[in-house]
Amino acid sequence: MSYRMLGWAAVLTVIALPAMAQGRPTCGERSDLLAQLKEQFEESPSGVGVTGNGTVVELTTSQSGSWTLLLSFPDGRSCLMAAGENWEQAPQRTARRSL
Repeated sequence: MSYRMLGWAAVLTVIALPAMAQGRPTCGERSDLLAQLKEQFEESPSGVGVTGNGTVVELTTSQSGSWTLLLSFPDGRSCLMAAGENWEQAPQRTARRSL
């Protein structure tokens, strides 16, 4: 049975939530995690940032509104930290420069 058939909440229950509840998020190779998110949920990276310690914070989203927050650490490990539904993209704002 595919995870898509189970629904997103079931995927979290089966894969991510038990590990996260025990303080162990689902981790693996970044490329593998992104491939699974693309295949199972049609999610693609839509935002990225870097923290002061070099951790990459990445948001993947789908047209249907599912989303996943992925952290990639300097040691090469990547972990799914949060996921959900009903993602809505906020309008882009440009930074104002004061003269």
